[in-house]
Amino acid sequence: MYQKGLMEQDLSKLNPLSPEVISHQATINIVTTGHVAHGKSTLVKAISGIQTVRFKNELERNTTTNLGYPNAKIYKCEDERCPRPMCYKAYGSEKEDSPLCDVPGFEECRMKLLRHVSFVDCPGHGILKSTMLNDDTAIMDGALLLIAANEDFPQPQTVEHLVGVDIMKLKDIIIVQNKVDLVPQHVAIRQKEQILKFVQGTVGEGAPVVPISALLKHNIDVVCEYIVKKIPVPQRNFVAPPRMIIIRSFDVNKPGYEIEEIKGGVAGGSILRGVLQVNQLVEIRPGVIVGDDNKNFKCTPVYTRIVSLFAEENELQFAVPGGFIGIGTTMDPALTRADRLVGQVLGAVGSLPKVYTELEVKIRHVLSRLLGAKQGRVSELVKGEVLMVNIGSISTGAHVISIKNNVAKLRLIKPACAEPEAKVALSRRIEKHWRLIGWGEVIAGTTLDLDGPPMLI
Repeated sequence: MYQKGLMEQDLSKLNPLSPEVISHQATINIVTTGHVAHGKSTLVKAISGIQTVRFKNELERNTTTNLGYPNAKIYKCEDERCPRPMCYKAYGSEKEDSPLCDVPGFEECRMKLLRHVSFVDCPGHGILKSTMLNDDTAIMDGALLLIAANEDFPQPQTVEHLVGVDIMKLKDIIIVQNKVDLVPQHVAIRQKEQILKFVQGTVGEGAPVVPISALLKHNIDVVCEYIVKKIPVPQRNFVAPPRMIIIRSFDVNKPGYEIEEIKGGVAGGSILRGVLQVNQLVEIRPGVIVGDDNKNFKCTPVYTRIVSLFAEENELQFAVPGGFIGIGTTMDPALTRADRLVGQVLGAVGSLPKVYTELEVKIRHVLSRLLGAKQGRVSELVKGEVLMVNIGSISTGAHVISIKNNVAKLRLIKPACAEPEAKVALSRRIEKHWRLIGWGEVIAGTTLDLDGPPMLI
């Protein structure tokens, strides 16, 4: 039976489908993409039971502006006679591991837990696409591309998100044709033909197209079946020194707390590799950043100890790659409040990448044109212009120092901790908004000597 609390877990037998792992945390990450208001958050809620539009400004605007990370468990009835696709069901993370089947005639049969999935619900607005690309896309295992059947196809951000999926190097894609309940059947069929033609030659070629109504929960079981069959079990490295890109950071203390009640700062993200454990000493880099008027920076790494690990409401003794993990630490909460650590890297002491102030980026792809803007054509990079670059989970401005042989030299406004070959999304200010124009990879750069001994907190 499923239980909350710390569990006895054997670290030597870990894999993404180990019962002691997927019972408590997600091990597969699936990104949901598509144009604004095409139903991404509604689909995630239909599968997981969790609303990703949680913030007041999002509820008022009916749109997601922050990445959501709801988890869901996907099951299949153990009786082979149970008809598909009804034999596939999805529930929230709190569900026990072997629930009873609810298909008529099979109510006495148990269901088997096949996947514990984390849905990265991404914003759909073109001006928010950097949120999709600058957060932890390094371990995305698959994608759901949503397309509304009651709107013209393709919409502007449909193309941008296909490019985003390509940047993430995702090959396992499921195209979800939503809102089919709002159009006649022949309209939905005609749009499906358009979709299949449009994705030819892209990362979406060969992907299944599943007609659904997320609001009415129609064909959600088909989506669950495709997730199990189309998106393979990921290969994870549990042996390497642990590393995580910080996507959120919090101060969980409330006004009026007594000193003995105050808790350390909390950092959250998805683990790229390795295993994090309670009571482990970890390093955060760049750490504390101090700059002067001449834009000379000093960075002091922070050492801190893990005091708790959570996957949603599940308290863990250890955490593996996959899903969103909250890490309670001994850090001063002033360092973590209001997402102050977003963009930093957490991992084993002495194993983290270098900190860069300048980057040499090999341009791998530039959009041929910019949909949804008056200025449709994307011009070449120009020396002296200012771009917004997204590396890992950090978003910072960058001055173009030079551009030669498809290699751009960029001076960062804020230091970044990054590895060689890290993906870099490039955005340009167009019509008062930052718009994605292309992406590249880090090939070299100017590193920053870390200042003095690490700060132990």
